[in-house]
Amino acid sequence: MSEQLNDLVVAPNQAGNGAVGAESLGLRTGMWGVHGSADTTGFSDFREEISISAPATRPYGGWFDEVVDILIELLNANGYDPATVIEKVVVDREQLVIFVQRERIQEVARYLRDDQDLRFEMCLGVSAVHYPHDKGRELHAYIPFFSITHNRMLALEVAIPEADPHMPSLAPIYPGADWPEREAFDLMGIIFDGHPGLARSAMPDDWVGHPQRKDYPLGGIPVEYKGAVIPPPDTRREYN
Repeated sequence: MSEQLNDLVVAPNQAGNGAVGAESLGLRTGMWGVHGSADTTGFSDFREEISISAPATRPYGGWFDEVVDILIELLNANGYDPATVIEKVVVDREQLVIFVQRERIQEVARYLRDDQDLRFEMCLGVSAVHYPHDKGRELHAYIPFFSITHNRMLALEVAIPEADPHMPSLAPIYPGADWPEREAFDLMGIIFDGHPGLARSAMPDDWVGHPQRKDYPLGGIPVEYKGAVIPPPDTRREYN
């Protein structure tokens, strides 16, 4: 079982024995890498190499190997090829992160929730990261889970192309993912198919764009607060 996934995660630039390496994605220039708008940050000459965690090798350490083996066993038992469902396994800062194909995220989440040896009863939310340099995988959904039964935490990560920013919703499996998915949709543009009521959570419904993407313009955006009234400074707060 271990060898089955080892073939999947071996990479030439990885660090061995569960340690994390780095896969270079390119060079970022300026603050946040924004182009085409006035740079008001003072960091126009800033240069930084963009990298993403490389796959880890076995042994991952502690209970990590056990969890990955159980997932492989469950995928095999249900007719899935683990090498096509699990893209890579990363151990970064002593946390297990399993990259999963987006089409199978619901199946893997159900295994985490329902299997007696896993029992990750809590989904702790959904975060999103924008990697413009990760071509064809620009949007990443990061989903941490906690097992009350076993006192363990791991995360699933899904890489999604910007041109087709869809992935299945986890709200039908973990209802607590409802509002975090709305926020990831609002601010990063990930569309969670099957969500019970996917709508913006912070920005107005007619807002154009997703403000936390790295290619979002810095400033110069007209903002209208409909019907808002700002009182004079001396009446805003009572200091006596």
